[in-house]
Amino acid sequence: MAYPRDISIADAIKRYGLPQTHRVHWSKARKDDVVRAVRDRAISFTEARARYLLSRSEFAQWEREYIAAGGESARMEDA
Repeated sequence: MAYPRDISIADAIKRYGLPQTHRVHWSKARKDDVVRAVRDRAISFTEARARYLLSRSEFAQWEREYIAAGGESARMEDA
């Protein structure tokens, strides 16, 4: 579990403004929100991958775009 034990995954998703499912329009802002949540360990990469039906390469692309746009430069640790 990536998020603190006293917070549910639903609360973590709300806190970061993440979509409930993969059935959304994936705007740049939404992709950045998911990357930020994983990098901040609010949700695990495994949880994000399952919830949003992401491949490792798709997430990696989102992360590269996030960094290129001025997001944090530190690399996410493998989940």
